[in-house]
Order: sequence, then structure tokens, then C-alpha cells
Amino acid sequence: MPRLPIAVSILAAAVLTACGHFSPGRAAPVISGYLSHQLCSAVFVAGRNPDRYYRDAIEPLAGPVAVLTRFTVDREHGEVRATFAGLAESRAVYRPQFGCVNATGRASAGELSPPAPSEATPPLLGAIAGAAPVQPTEPALVAALDHAFDETAQAPHRFTQAVVVIHKDRIVAERYASDVGVDTPLTGWSATKSVTNALIGILVRQGKLDIHARAPIAAWSDPRDPRHAITIDQLLRMNSGLDMGQSLTASVLTAFDPSAQMIFVDADTAAVAQRAPLAYPPGTHWNYTNANTQLLSRIVRDQAGGTAAATLGFARRELFDKLGMQHVTLEFDAAGTPIGASHMWASARDWARFGLLYLHDGVIDGQRILPAGWVDDSAAPTSGSEDFGYGAGFWTNRGPGAGARYRIRHGMPVDAFMARGSNGQYVVIIPSEDLVIVRLGPAWTPRDDMERVAQFTREVIEALKGG
Repeated sequence: MPRLPIAVSILAAAVLTACGHFSPGRAAPVISGYLSHQLCSAVFVAGRNPDRYYRDAIEPLAGPVAVLTRFTVDREHGEVRATFAGLAESRAVYRPQFGCVNATGRASAGELSPPAPSEATPPLLGAIAGAAPVQPTEPALVAALDHAFDETAQAPHRFTQAVVVIHKDRIVAERYASDVGVDTPLTGWSATKSVTNALIGILVRQGKLDIHARAPIAAWSDPRDPRHAITIDQLLRMNSGLDMGQSLTASVLTAFDPSAQMIFVDADTAAVAQRAPLAYPPGTHWNYTNANTQLLSRIVRDQAGGTAAATLGFARRELFDKLGMQHVTLEFDAAGTPIGASHMWASARDWARFGLLYLHDGVIDGQRILPAGWVDDSAAPTSGSEDFGYGAGFWTNRGPGAGARYRIRHGMPVDAFMARGSNGQYVVIIPSEDLVIVRLGPAWTPRDDMERVAQFTREVIEALKGG
């Protein structure tokens, strides 16, 4: 490694000793763990070029300390190693069907047995397009796509990778970046939380869960434990009261946040989350943290059979296969729990198929997948989240507050709600327009490129009404 400029060395020292509320000793492993995991997934799940993915999707987040990172990709063994400032080294290993896992310091990557083969059944949701990308002919739709892919001359860039527009159950427009195709899996980041919402909803429909009953977390079973009162609904709505950092923003300083440490350092994410104390009485304070969703992911695993294989089989059988989602990888941690807060990769068309489930009130081809009323409840605003507009696993315009007003002002209808992930991942669902819009790619523009996505939504609606 070349000698680092004095200014960068000072910056690195400042980063690693800042925010004394958290453990500085864990910040460096989070950075290297993030780098190794995300590159492993990009290369072995999505087939992306590691150097381009690093440049577009990781380096802008690291900012000035990016110069302190190094990585190597071992294609033969399916692993990525990464270091940060010579202070931490992380290793991520690809496990077919289960994605990549943090294997730092362990000989085994938490080897998992794949689900038993099952008889393929036709999806309930039929074809939404042909094999080739759908090129619109209407000038207004073409112009809308052009605007969605407009790039800034200088950083911050939006790096749009895929856009899909579904109207009346058919793709009417889509476009992809040069190294992305209709089958390329793309990360949804926290849009994965909405998939966890669906898995919980399926278990509710099957009569295995009651979201208003206390969450079945064994570590909280003692009635004297104040966490005993936390409900599944409160975990979905991010008002459980758990003191486990925040997952709203992402920067290099996020390495100090316990929720990031949970995802990128710890082998058993749910075990870490269930140890978190209460900061507020359950139901009284909104705080968006991955810990809530990792506990929901453990509940899904426990109810689906208690193993990663059973959980993946459940997700495929009850959700992915029924929707015809063929290019999807839900990643698992080393303990066999889905990383349902942030780590699902799927093609843009698969993300769009997922959106159609919620567009149609949880019913596909006459079969109810989600309980009656589940979709509207998921899109109903949560008290305390007004500055952002959050429901139960989805972001929503259906309520008062600055978050909804901002999106509505820039072009999203008042009934819209969305699965949304960090740095510009969107699955926007608009029942009043019979419309699903997907936008994916590592956007570094303000507010995760929300203004441009809202503008694109408005332009699409206007084009369809004028067509």
C-alpha cells in the first residue's frame, strides 16, 4: 500500500475515534465487512464487474476514506476479502441459493443445506412482457425514460441501472444500464423489508401469527421483561422502542451504528437484536432500525421450520414462485436467518412482480396471498414518522406530514406507497393509476434521488393518460 497523504491519515484516525457513544474498535470491521459482503453479492449473485460495482456503489459511500480500502476477489473459491486501513480484514463467502455471508474469523461460512427439490408449479402471475426489454413508442414515455436515466455531469451521480413501468399488469416501458439486463439481480437494500412484510403477512393468513399479540421472541418470554410487551405490529412499524441505533441514513460514520455492526460484523443478527434494551416504552416512539426487521426475519424462520432451508423453501413456495420471481436471492446470515432488513437481490422485473401483489390487494389470479386488509394496513401511516411517512414495512403518502407532502408535491399521488431502499431503490405502487414503477441503481443525489423518482412518476402518469 502506498504511503497515505497526511490529511487522509488524520481523517481515518478521526473517523475511527469519533462518536464515542459507540465502540470505535468495531467501526473498521464494519467498513471492511460491508465491502467484502456487498462485492461478494455483486459478483457471485448478480454477475457484476467488481471494479465497476465498487466505483459506482461503494466508493461514493466511503468518501475520502475509500483510499484506505482494499479488496480481492477469489472466483475459484467464491469469496471476497477486504481490508480497511490495515486495521480490519473481512471475508465474505458465496453460498449457492443463500447469497453471501460474513465468514470473518471462521473456517466455515455457516454451511447451509439447500431446500429439497419441489415440483415446479406455474406461477399465478402470468407473463408481464416478452423476453426483450419493452421499448415504448409514445414520445412522452420515451422522454420520461430519458429523464430517469439523465446523469449529472459531476458527482453526486444517480447511476440509474433499471427502470420498469407496469400498467394494467403489463410492462409498458423499461430501460437498463449497459451492463444490466432483464434478468440481472439488483439489490433492493431496505426494499427487502417490504418482502419481510409479505412473509409475515402470509404467516398471518395461515393462522400462525397474530400481529397484535406479543412478538414470539424466546428471550423476551419473561412477563417481567419490559420487551415482553412488544408486538409484531410494532416491529413492522418501527415503534418497538428498542435501543439499536438507526438505519435511516448511510455514510462512513454509519460504521459506528450498532444496527450496521449487526448486519456486517455479527454472525447471528437476530441474536444481537434481541439483546437490545428498550429506549422507549413499546408503541410510543418511532425509530427506523434494521434490528426490528431482523427480529421479524427470525420469527419467519422459526414459523417456517426453524432452518434456513425450510425458510427459503417457504419463501419460494408461498411468495416468489407464485409471483413468477425467477431471478431472486434472499440472503441469509451465518446463523441461517434471512437478512430480511436489507439483503435481497432480484431483477427489476421481479421487483415489479412483487409490487403487483400489493397493487392487487394481496390477491393474484383470484388466490389470496396476503390477508384481507393487509395491504391497506401496511400503507397506513405510523404515528411519529410524519417527517418521513412510514407505514408497516412500506413508505407511504397516505397521511399527514412533511415526508408525504414532499413526495406528493413532486408528483407522486396521495394513495402511493412504496418499498424503498437506501440510495435510490424504489418499488412505487399506485392503485389509483393501476401502476407499478420500479427504479433501481446506486443514487447518491439528495434524498436518494426522490425528487427525480417523483418527477418520473408524474411524467409516466401524464404520458399514460395522454396516450
